[in-house]
Amino acid sequence: MKKQYFINANIIDPYNSLYENGGLIINENGKIEAIGKKVNTNNLPSREKTIDLKGKYIFPGLVDMRVFVGEPGYEYKENFKTLSDAALSGGVTSVVTMPNTDPVIDNVSIVDFLKRRGRDKSKINIFPCAALTRNTEGNNMTEFGILQTRGIIAFTDGIKTIQNSRLMSRIMNSAYDLGCLIMQHAEDYELAQNGMINSGIIATKLGLAGIPDIAERIIIERDLTLLEKIKCRYHISQLSSQKSIEVIKQRKENVSFTCGVSINNLSLNENDIGDFRTFLKLSPPLRKEEDRVALVQGLKDKTIDVIVSDHKPEDEESKRLTFAQAATGASGIETLLSLSLELYHNQSLKLETIIQALTSNPAKILKINKGNLSIDNDADFCIVDLDKPWIVKKENMISKSKNTSIEGKKLQGKVTNTFVKGEELFKLN
Repeated sequence: MKKQYFINANIIDPYNSLYENGGLIINENGKIEAIGKKVNTNNLPSREKTIDLKGKYIFPGLVDMRVFVGEPGYEYKENFKTLSDAALSGGVTSVVTMPNTDPVIDNVSIVDFLKRRGRDKSKINIFPCAALTRNTEGNNMTEFGILQTRGIIAFTDGIKTIQNSRLMSRIMNSAYDLGCLIMQHAEDYELAQNGMINSGIIATKLGLAGIPDIAERIIIERDLTLLEKIKCRYHISQLSSQKSIEVIKQRKENVSFTCGVSINNLSLNENDIGDFRTFLKLSPPLRKEEDRVALVQGLKDKTIDVIVSDHKPEDEESKRLTFAQAATGASGIETLLSLSLELYHNQSLKLETIIQALTSNPAKILKINKGNLSIDNDADFCIVDLDKPWIVKKENMISKSKNTSIEGKKLQGKVTNTFVKGEELFKLN
């Protein structure tokens, strides 16, 4: 690999408190050699070819903490290659994959298979999660210690929640002893039973069973109460309601934990469902506009740490059904950054806050050396035209499944190039 010289870029790297116009040098090994305002035409060898970015932005490669990939078992929905290509088009260079596959990622042999497939088929950094319980059934714990030694970065039951308080206490104790990260999808099954969208007027009008916000809050309160006694690494995968934010603000004074939010819940509300739009059947569900505004404020005041895509590809046949029968989830990894930038363009959030929630914050929680542009680190980064307008169209999506929740939406800001270890792996046509 030849040395690469980029100049005249607006660089944002929250990890290193870097917010300036400057350049970037990548060495022959795909590592960052120099970055910042000192990298300019005056300080570079005249014989070297430079790439003038003309004011475009350089961000660290995004770290997406919640991604579902179809391998093994659901390759017809998504595989490592299609996931990788979709991620690169959205500036995502590292992903945390969920264990809800077939078979479930709950033993060493499946983990070894997953790592081989990821290494062979994917161009991005894959950080796999294993299940908290065997077959994600919520009954018997998996072997945290053994799985962690095989490269498992965190434990979660993905789209399922640990309902049994005694089991959750045991899980937290084991996580504390081993230093594991536990990620919880917060939803009480009894309160959410048969629910499909947010409980309220919209659900009543559509004649659909609702999921009340207390179903989320009650699990959060239980887990944070346990966390007061058992101080393990604990992360709430996705928040969806104003009431949950209120609980977390109170508890963060006494307990150490982190939490995330899906870009869907930051950008949409229950009114967007319209007349039974099944592509907006999500978990957690879209809630009221007041809830969405509270989530944005939660990011603004650092109550929420991370934005995730909650990328859950479903084939069209699974979505073109009645609302009750349709699968839950939406593809989102390739629109994650552009949709997040909408919060910058409408002046809801500072650009640095958004990039921090997509890069250095998730990397810090996961304890991985990604999401930053530090000297001697792998040159994982994306180049972004912050003002480029585009429209989300199903036929242009790279993900194998096209079930986007924002079909036809006009966005501003597009990734033009993505690099992993100094190699350009995506370039906008």
